[in-house]
Amino acid sequence: MEEEKKAKNPFIYDLVSIVSTAVVIVTFVFLFFFRTVGVSGTSMFPTLNNGDRIILSAFVTEPHYGDIVVTCQPADNVNMEETLVKRVIATEGQTVDIDFDKGIVYVDGKALDEPYVNELTYTREDFRGPKTVPEGHVFVMGDNRNASTDSRDLRVGYIREDYLLGKALFRVMPFGNWRIG
Repeated sequence: MEEEKKAKNPFIYDLVSIVSTAVVIVTFVFLFFFRTVGVSGTSMFPTLNNGDRIILSAFVTEPHYGDIVVTCQPADNVNMEETLVKRVIATEGQTVDIDFDKGIVYVDGKALDEPYVNELTYTREDFRGPKTVPEGHVFVMGDNRNASTDSRDLRVGYIREDYLLGKALFRVMPFGNWRIG
Protein backbone atom coordinates (compact mmCIF):
# COMPACT_ATOMS: atom_id res chain seq x y z
CA MET A 1 0.00 0.00 0.00
CA GLU A 2 2.73 2.40 1.01
CA GLU A 3 4.65 1.66 -2.20
CA GLU A 4 1.58 2.43 -4.39
CA LYS A 5 1.27 5.93 -2.86
CA LYS A 6 4.94 6.61 -3.52
CA ALA A 7 4.56 5.47 -7.13
CA LYS A 8 1.55 7.76 -7.77
CA ASN A 9 3.17 10.90 -6.38
CA PRO A 10 5.98 11.15 -8.99
CA PHE A 11 3.40 10.64 -11.77
CA ILE A 12 1.20 13.45 -10.44
CA TYR A 13 4.23 15.69 -9.93
CA ASP A 14 5.42 15.02 -13.51
CA LEU A 15 1.93 15.65 -14.93
CA VAL A 16 1.54 18.97 -13.05
CA SER A 17 5.05 19.99 -14.09
CA ILE A 18 4.42 19.24 -17.78
CA VAL A 19 1.03 21.00 -17.85
CA SER A 20 2.31 24.12 -16.06
CA THR A 21 5.37 24.32 -18.32
CA ALA A 22 3.13 24.04 -21.40
CA VAL A 23 0.85 26.81 -20.09
CA VAL A 24 3.83 29.11 -19.49
CA ILE A 25 5.25 28.45 -22.97
CA VAL A 26 1.89 28.98 -24.74
CA THR A 27 1.31 32.17 -22.74
CA PHE A 28 4.78 33.47 -23.65
CA VAL A 29 4.31 32.68 -27.35
CA PHE A 30 0.88 34.35 -27.51
CA LEU A 31 2.06 37.32 -25.48
CA PHE A 32 5.06 38.13 -27.67
CA PHE A 33 4.61 36.45 -31.08
CA PHE A 34 0.93 35.89 -31.84
CA ARG A 35 -2.43 37.40 -30.98
CA THR A 36 -6.00 36.23 -31.34
CA VAL A 37 -8.66 38.64 -32.51
CA GLY A 38 -12.38 38.25 -32.97
CA VAL A 39 -14.04 39.45 -36.17
CA SER A 40 -16.94 41.78 -35.51
CA GLY A 41 -19.33 42.64 -38.33
CA THR A 42 -19.68 41.72 -41.99
CA SER A 43 -17.12 44.02 -43.65
CA MET A 44 -14.80 41.11 -44.52
CA PHE A 45 -17.51 38.75 -45.81
CA PRO A 46 -17.12 36.28 -47.56
CA THR A 47 -13.49 35.82 -46.43
CA LEU A 48 -14.25 36.22 -42.72
CA ASN A 49 -17.57 36.12 -40.92
CA ASN A 50 -18.92 37.82 -37.83
CA GLY A 51 -17.71 35.84 -34.80
CA ASP A 52 -14.69 34.23 -36.48
CA ARG A 53 -11.46 34.21 -34.45
CA ILE A 54 -8.17 34.69 -36.22
CA ILE A 55 -4.52 34.30 -35.25
CA LEU A 56 -2.28 37.25 -36.06
CA SER A 57 1.45 37.46 -36.37
CA ALA A 58 2.38 40.10 -33.80
CA PHE A 59 4.83 41.56 -36.29
CA VAL A 60 3.99 43.29 -39.55
CA THR A 61 7.42 43.98 -40.97
CA GLU A 62 6.16 45.31 -44.27
CA PRO A 63 2.51 45.16 -45.31
CA HIS A 64 1.80 43.98 -48.85
CA TYR A 65 -1.19 44.08 -51.17
CA GLY A 66 -3.68 41.40 -50.20
CA ASP A 67 -2.57 41.05 -46.56
CA ILE A 68 -5.42 40.92 -44.08
CA VAL A 69 -4.40 43.16 -41.22
CA VAL A 70 -5.85 44.31 -37.92
CA THR A 71 -5.59 47.91 -36.82
CA CYS A 72 -6.42 49.86 -33.69
CA GLN A 73 -5.82 53.32 -35.18
CA PRO A 74 -7.86 55.99 -33.40
CA ALA A 75 -10.40 57.67 -35.68
CA ASP A 76 -13.06 60.35 -35.36
CA ASN A 77 -16.65 59.17 -34.99
CA VAL A 78 -15.80 55.50 -35.51
CA ASN A 79 -16.11 53.01 -32.67
CA MET A 80 -12.48 52.05 -32.23
CA GLU A 81 -13.02 50.15 -28.98
CA GLU A 82 -12.91 47.16 -31.29
CA THR A 83 -10.20 46.56 -33.82
CA LEU A 84 -10.72 46.85 -37.57
CA VAL A 85 -9.97 43.82 -39.75
CA LYS A 86 -9.29 44.87 -43.37
CA ARG A 87 -7.34 43.95 -46.49
CA VAL A 88 -4.34 46.01 -47.65
CA ILE A 89 -5.09 47.44 -51.09
CA ALA A 90 -2.14 49.82 -51.49
CA THR A 91 1.03 50.75 -49.61
CA GLU A 92 3.04 53.96 -49.36
CA GLY A 93 3.67 55.72 -52.64
CA GLN A 94 1.01 53.79 -54.56
CA THR A 95 -1.95 55.59 -56.12
CA VAL A 96 -5.49 54.29 -55.61
CA ASP A 97 -8.42 55.12 -57.86
CA ILE A 98 -11.88 53.58 -58.00
CA ASP A 99 -14.32 53.54 -60.90
CA PHE A 100 -17.61 53.41 -59.01
CA ASP A 101 -19.67 53.00 -62.19
CA LYS A 102 -17.83 49.77 -63.08
CA GLY A 103 -16.98 48.84 -59.47
CA ILE A 104 -13.27 48.43 -60.24
CA VAL A 105 -10.37 49.38 -57.96
CA TYR A 106 -7.13 50.52 -59.60
CA VAL A 107 -3.67 50.75 -58.05
CA ASP A 108 -1.04 52.61 -60.03
CA GLY A 109 -3.37 52.56 -63.05
CA LYS A 110 -3.86 48.77 -63.06
CA ALA A 111 -7.19 47.12 -62.28
CA LEU A 112 -6.91 44.79 -59.30
CA ASP A 113 -7.86 41.13 -59.69
CA GLU A 114 -9.99 40.67 -56.58
CA PRO A 115 -11.58 37.22 -56.47
CA TYR A 116 -12.05 37.58 -52.70
CA VAL A 117 -14.60 40.44 -52.79
CA ASN A 118 -18.27 39.88 -52.08
CA GLU A 119 -19.30 42.24 -54.88
CA LEU A 120 -17.73 45.01 -56.92
CA THR A 121 -17.08 48.43 -55.33
CA TYR A 122 -20.05 50.72 -55.92
CA THR A 123 -20.16 52.57 -52.59
CA ARG A 124 -18.12 55.77 -52.70
CA GLU A 125 -18.12 56.76 -49.01
CA ASP A 126 -15.97 59.95 -48.95
CA PHE A 127 -13.50 58.78 -51.59
CA ARG A 128 -12.50 61.32 -54.22
CA GLY A 129 -9.59 59.90 -56.18
CA PRO A 130 -7.07 59.26 -57.35
CA LYS A 131 -5.20 59.29 -54.02
CA THR A 132 -1.56 58.54 -53.31
CA VAL A 133 -0.85 56.68 -50.07
CA PRO A 134 1.48 58.73 -47.83
CA GLU A 135 4.75 57.37 -46.46
CA GLY A 136 4.30 55.01 -43.51
CA HIS A 137 0.62 54.35 -44.30
CA VAL A 138 -1.57 51.78 -46.05
CA PHE A 139 -4.93 52.01 -47.81
CA VAL A 140 -7.30 49.27 -46.63
CA MET A 141 -10.71 48.03 -47.69
CA GLY A 142 -13.09 45.34 -46.50
CA ASP A 143 -13.93 42.44 -48.80
CA ASN A 144 -17.63 43.26 -48.47
CA ARG A 145 -16.99 46.56 -50.24
CA ASN A 146 -20.48 48.02 -50.12
CA ALA A 147 -20.86 47.34 -46.39
CA SER A 148 -17.42 48.32 -45.09
CA THR A 149 -16.10 51.36 -43.26
CA ASP A 150 -12.53 51.57 -44.51
CA SER A 151 -9.97 53.94 -46.06
CA ARG A 152 -12.62 55.33 -48.42
CA ASP A 153 -14.23 56.91 -45.36
CA LEU A 154 -12.48 60.05 -44.09
CA ARG A 155 -13.16 58.98 -40.50
CA VAL A 156 -10.81 56.02 -41.04
CA GLY A 157 -8.61 57.23 -43.90
CA TYR A 158 -5.10 55.93 -44.41
CA ILE A 159 -3.86 53.58 -41.71
CA ARG A 160 -0.50 54.29 -40.12
CA GLU A 161 1.72 51.21 -40.27
CA ASP A 162 2.64 51.57 -36.60
CA TYR A 163 -1.05 51.07 -35.71
CA LEU A 164 -1.15 47.66 -37.40
CA LEU A 165 -1.49 45.02 -34.69
CA GLY A 166 -0.60 42.18 -36.99
CA LYS A 167 -1.22 40.20 -40.14
CA ALA A 168 -3.87 37.47 -40.15
CA LEU A 169 -2.30 34.02 -40.48
CA PHE A 170 -5.23 31.66 -40.10
CA ARG A 171 -8.68 31.23 -38.59
CA VAL A 172 -9.08 29.23 -35.38
CA MET A 173 -12.86 29.47 -35.10
CA PRO A 174 -14.98 28.02 -36.50
CA PHE A 175 -12.98 24.83 -36.14
CA GLY A 176 -11.99 23.05 -39.31
CA ASN A 177 -12.13 26.16 -41.49
CA TRP A 178 -8.53 27.35 -40.98
CA ARG A 179 -7.70 29.00 -44.27
CA ILE A 180 -8.18 32.70 -44.93
CA GLY A 181 -7.20 34.41 -48.12
